[in-house]
Amino acid sequence: MTRVVLSIGSNLGDRLARLQAAVDGLGNSVRALSPVYETDAWGGVDQGPFLNAVVIADDPDLDGHGWLRLAQQLERDNERVREIRWGPRTLDVDLVCCHDGAREVRCDDDDLTLPHPLAHLRAFVLVPWLAVEPDAELTRPDGPSPVRDLLADLDAGERSAVRPTDLVLARTAEREP
Repeated sequence: MTRVVLSIGSNLGDRLARLQAAVDGLGNSVRALSPVYETDAWGGVDQGPFLNAVVIADDPDLDGHGWLRLAQQLERDNERVREIRWGPRTLDVDLVCCHDGAREVRCDDDDLTLPHPLAHLRAFVLVPWLAVEPDAELTRPDGPSPVRDLLADLDAGERSAVRPTDLVLARTAEREP
C-alpha cells in the first residue's frame, strides 16, 4: 500500500470548489484533510492569492508514478493550463512525499522527483501538513527532518503569510447523503 502527501492549491475561479474537486477525485483513498489556508502567490508572478490544503491518501494499487498520473488527471479535469511557470492555476496538485509501507519512495527521473525538492521551503505546504500530521517528517538530502523544524527554519514572514480560513473540505463519503 502506498501512502502519499499531496499539496493542493487554486487561485483561479471558485478556488474552494477546485480543491473540493481534487478531494472528490481522490475518492475513498483520502485518509486526512488539513484545514484550508489562504496564501499569497509564490514564485514571483503577479497573481491573486491561493487557497491551499494538504491531503493524505493511500491506495494499494498506486506507486509514485501512479500518484503523479492521478494528480495530473485531477489538474486536467479542472482545466489546468501550464502557460507560465508558477503562474495562476485552477488547480495544482503536488506530490510531497510517498511511502510504500514503511519504506519511503525515492525517485529522481525526468517526470517525478520524490520527495518534492522544494517542499521544505514552502510554508504553504508545511503549515497545512503539520495541522493534519503533527509528527510529520520530510526527507531531505541530509536525512529526515521533522516538518515542525523545517517550518521553524523559514522566515517568519513566510510562515505568517499562510493564513487560516473558515473554509472546510469534506471527504467524498462525508458529502454523500
